[in-house]
Amino acid sequence: MDISVLGPCRVVQSGVSVVPTAVKPRKVLALFAMHPDQVVSVASLVEELWGESPPRSVQTTLQTYVLQLRNLIEAVLGETPPADLPHGAKSVLVTEPGGYLLDTQGGRIDVSEFDRLSGAGHRALEAGDLVGASASFRSALDLWRGPALVDVQCGPLLEIEATRLEESRLGILNQRIDVDLSLGRHHELVGELSGLAAQHPLHEGLQAQLMLALYRSGRRGSALEVYQRLRGVLSRELGLDPSPDLQRLQCAVLDSSDELALPLPPFSDGALAGSGGLLRALQDR
Repeated sequence: MDISVLGPCRVVQSGVSVVPTAVKPRKVLALFAMHPDQVVSVASLVEELWGESPPRSVQTTLQTYVLQLRNLIEAVLGETPPADLPHGAKSVLVTEPGGYLLDTQGGRIDVSEFDRLSGAGHRALEAGDLVGASASFRSALDLWRGPALVDVQCGPLLEIEATRLEESRLGILNQRIDVDLSLGRHHELVGELSGLAAQHPLHEGLQAQLMLALYRSGRRGSALEVYQRLRGVLSRELGLDPSPDLQRLQCAVLDSSDELALPLPPFSDGALAGSGGLLRALQDR
């Protein structure tokens, strides 16, 4: 069984999708998909489906949803299930004490692959292999097909999971951009960062990366415009000023500081010489 949640929810058994069209059975399957090969408790399923107001028939209704999922799996397996699934759909969606377990039979899980590639990127980074780190981070990000669980009407538990995944994606994206800035790829980053900065107008890390890419591309005025725009948004939306790090970056741009140019010195703590490492360097001035 292959599972994909980095975008629309996809659960494929023997090459055929078993994702139901009905809203609540899809939620149930999505919660199983977020915890493959692990027991999902009945309490968690009830919370995801109904929050604090479950119906009186909660047990019967939940069992009906599980039966619908098993019927979809059974239709794929056929009348003669494989030898490794002697009980057919019940060997795939297994009843356990207090809950259910979705057995992936060693199939591909995109979240696991994302974590594996992200880890490879971090290890390459620690080894000083910036090109390898960039490639691994890019491969991890390429697994995404849209917002996590974009076609599922998420309840409280799935909302938490989807938010966690999106934060992980944004974190790896920031690291990949930092690596590419360290590799001198500022020209090719300007377009991507402009779009990301527009999508996340309050994200100071992305604004800093855009400022640095613009400055290194010979667009000092545009870099300062990014700072002024961020300052206006922060003041209007949150009543805040840009962080001290961003203020130091603005001063460095105004002064055309040599510390903004490539190549940048290495940092003893292993930090990148991109926007993150650069801001730490400016802070130590």
